[in-house]
Amino acid sequence: MANTVTCDIVSAEELIFSGDVEAVVATGSEGELGIRPGHTPLLTGVKTGHVRLIKSGGEEELFFVAGGFIEVQPKVVTILSDTVIRGEDIDEAAAEKAKADAEAQIAEKGIDADYDAATAQLAAAMAQLQILAEIKRLKR
Repeated sequence: MANTVTCDIVSAEELIFSGDVEAVVATGSEGELGIRPGHTPLLTGVKTGHVRLIKSGGEEELFFVAGGFIEVQPKVVTILSDTVIRGEDIDEAAAEKAKADAEAQIAEKGIDADYDAATAQLAAAMAQLQILAEIKRLKR
């Protein structure tokens, strides 16, 4: 059995990543998924958060995905999401501002407050900030 699987990560606009990896870790609709070569075929939703790719030699690369789908086939793992950002391309200041704005909206208990949109914005901002923290930890 091969020790790598091809992974494609695709946003609504472009192919963000394509290459061989030892493992893919993502949060599916039913919980955390760890996908290695030989994984059972699968199609499931992927929650807003991180996707971790473990490349040959143990090198890791992190991505932010805003929901989407993950398809596992015998030789290819495909992740489709409207929004995908490479971990190193996340704008920390923008994520901090989005987090603060969402928290302010949630705190506003007015009739015009869109609680669902604000909680989704908060979850996305928090996920991006967690990815940045993990990247800093990995670089140490």
